[in-house]
Amino acid sequence: MPVTALRLATPRGRGLVAAASLGSGMAFLDATVVTIALPSIGRDLGASLAALQWTVNAYTLTLAALILLGGSLADRFGRRRLFVAGAVWFALASLLCAVAPTATLLVLARALQGVGAALMTPSSLAMIQASIHPQDRARAIGLWSGLTGVATIIGPFLGGWLVERDWRWVFAINLPLTVVTVLLARRCAPETREESPPGSLDLAGAALGAAALGAVTYALVSAVEQPAAAVGVGVAGLAAAAGFVVRERRARSPMVPPGLFADRTFRVANLLTLAVYAAISGVLLLLVVQLQVSLGWSPLRAGLATLPATLLLTALSARAGSLAQRTGPRLPLAAGPLTAAAGTALLVGVGPGDSYPGGVLPGILLFGAGLTLLVAPLTATVMAAAPVELAGTASGVNNAVARTAGLLAVAGLPLLAGLSGTAYTDPVAMTAAYRTAMVACAVLFAVGGAVGLLGLRPGLLVAPRGPQTPAAAAPTCCGAPTLES
Repeated sequence: MPVTALRLATPRGRGLVAAASLGSGMAFLDATVVTIALPSIGRDLGASLAALQWTVNAYTLTLAALILLGGSLADRFGRRRLFVAGAVWFALASLLCAVAPTATLLVLARALQGVGAALMTPSSLAMIQASIHPQDRARAIGLWSGLTGVATIIGPFLGGWLVERDWRWVFAINLPLTVVTVLLARRCAPETREESPPGSLDLAGAALGAAALGAVTYALVSAVEQPAAAVGVGVAGLAAAAGFVVRERRARSPMVPPGLFADRTFRVANLLTLAVYAAISGVLLLLVVQLQVSLGWSPLRAGLATLPATLLLTALSARAGSLAQRTGPRLPLAAGPLTAAAGTALLVGVGPGDSYPGGVLPGILLFGAGLTLLVAPLTATVMAAAPVELAGTASGVNNAVARTAGLLAVAGLPLLAGLSGTAYTDPVAMTAAYRTAMVACAVLFAVGGAVGLLGLRPGLLVAPRGPQTPAAAAPTCCGAPTLES
């Protein structure tokens, strides 16, 4: 136990969790809040569907590509230091987004925003993992994941309220939130770092990972309008992905230590993350756009549609984390995705003329219940499967998987549904594409549930493994799945 271990009941312990939750919450919020603003941005800036996809994906791309490097930097140079630096960077980039006069400049500012989020997000959970007393850690992670998860779900609601005034406030609101976050972190969070960094930073690995994600995303977004170029860039992206895997296996100081994936629980939990976070991103993108374009709802009304899911996640996530600590995570990590799949299946039929109580609310309630069962146990499982000295790296890996899932979903689902150009403004075309893509999201949730049920061993969550070198990390028998929200 580190000498700086804080009890959750103390003011500093609560302040640390609040700072970490607010910082990571901002990062996750900006991954979702912009979806409710997309129709308004499109009208104001004259943007095509591809430009709107890049407004979402530029942020997710740099976040997913650099979050592993951010976790490594946090472990080496100080988790609080990287958290504060990332928060300040994020705020400045948010200001650029708020004043962007064209779609192109907005996309560039969103990419810069993702860089700040990549520094801030893994550091937030790593601060909790390294500084909170082991007896309080599961509950602290449950609180963190619940509050952070709320930011993911509350995005359409908050975005709707802000867009009713001006879509630029979606980004400007980050400035005062950052001030509070930085003050809390500097006051309450002790500085922690890895005492013996294993060598130089894996910049080549970071470059290959970024190239792979960027190329594959471009290929998916441009496949309809530029098929020849998309094929060539996609092949290059797959080659870069293969190069990333080879690099991480051979590098003396890899961003992703191979020993992390020697643990079966870590592997399975990240595979589950890939499936369910692709589905979450797809549902949150498609539903709010469908409600505005095809049902004619205002941004605020469309955002309010998801409020019941937010309330469920807020009220019950900490209890779900504690339940997984007592019973093991296998059951919630199977039941949660399957429940969300059922909710998504109900939402497939949402179309013109539907009322909220009969057409939308039942699916939203099941969707929210599934996420409540899923988010906290997945986070605690991922972190429990990693050595404590690699907390930032493990957090970065899981975050990268989650953000990559969202990136591929936003890029690929419109392609799967046959939506391109300005067709998203046509209610008939939008409804047909929405239903096809939502079926795919329900299938992804079901796949995640099957992975949790079949891939995880029964067993209880245990404290993170003690210090050991990445190469020495061996498969554990605890059966606890681990995920970072």
